[in-house]
Amino acid sequence: MKNNQNHHPAPMISLFKLFNPPLHLTNLLTVMLIFAFGSCFGIFLTFNLQNVSFNFNFTQFSHPNTSTATAVSDPPMHDMTDEEVIWRASMAPKVRDYPFERTPKVAFMFLTRGPVVLAPLWERFFNGNDGLYSVYVHSSDSSANVTVPEDSVFYGRRIPSKDVEWGKVNMIEAERRLLANALLDFSNQRFVLLSEACIPLFNFSTVYTYLINSKHNFVESYDLEGPVGRGRYSNKMAPTIDIEEWRKGSQWFEMERDLAIEVISDKNYFSVFHDFCDGQCYSDEHYLPTFVTKLFGETNANRTLTFVDWARGGPHPTKYTRNDVTEEFLVKLRNDRSCEYNGKKNQICHLFARKFTSHALDRLLRIAPKLMQFNL
Repeated sequence: MKNNQNHHPAPMISLFKLFNPPLHLTNLLTVMLIFAFGSCFGIFLTFNLQNVSFNFNFTQFSHPNTSTATAVSDPPMHDMTDEEVIWRASMAPKVRDYPFERTPKVAFMFLTRGPVVLAPLWERFFNGNDGLYSVYVHSSDSSANVTVPEDSVFYGRRIPSKDVEWGKVNMIEAERRLLANALLDFSNQRFVLLSEACIPLFNFSTVYTYLINSKHNFVESYDLEGPVGRGRYSNKMAPTIDIEEWRKGSQWFEMERDLAIEVISDKNYFSVFHDFCDGQCYSDEHYLPTFVTKLFGETNANRTLTFVDWARGGPHPTKYTRNDVTEEFLVKLRNDRSCEYNGKKNQICHLFARKFTSHALDRLLRIAPKLMQFNL
């Protein structure tokens, strides 16, 4: 019994300590503070982790506010292959209403050997019209971008380019490359192919309005007998292209976005030209005229917007130098003929002209801006 009684004091002391009022209040207060701090920290951490996750997902999949968002153009230089660019550019949305504020732009695509030698004239043409145009330059000369001033509209506008040979099928490849790169900007609605020897014949507002409001594409196309027409056709192109469908026309085109997508997406007709129209076939004079006439003839105005003088004959058009540039000459180019525009007779038929040399630049800068009313 004594042994049992001797073991009772220890638990009694523990119970006494536990229920001792001062110690009980202190421990309880400590436990409550630790619990409260842990709960607050847990709630704070959980909320912030959820908020970070939510913000991350929202940023990934949401579109900017539609009332203020605008389409942003892709930089011309990139590391994509031709196939990757064409694949990306050929994607066309089924929903025609854009979910952002979109001002349609005109893409001016310059196919050149080197720099745009008449750039100062084009600078005057574009001045004051930011947001209504895009510029793209395809040049075989990799140093062409080095000499362009940083404040120029041509600075940094050279796309990844490849060598182009006159009369070869790689000329068509260069045109498709320009179209594909320009199509990456959803705001580009009309597409004009120009060379370093081209000049504008009217001010920007006239050109912009003419193109944006047009119901047609401008690809010259006609059937021509003889060696420089049907004579360039190969029977190997049949049955994809029959000789009755073979067309010839100017290389210098203008088209709207839907047709541009069709052009870069075409494999059937382009592969025929690639295989059977190289060298003396001069594919750049036949591919688009044939392709557009056969598949999209109802959308085509069947004329070019770029004046070129072939009156002297030969494989190359007339070149205009310094002595050729007068006010009377430029007026004649602006009013040389009448044509049809959106189903009505119109006196403005050519918006551009070529082939002007760099020696003509000084006179063009003196005469053209005033005559063509640049900056108006």
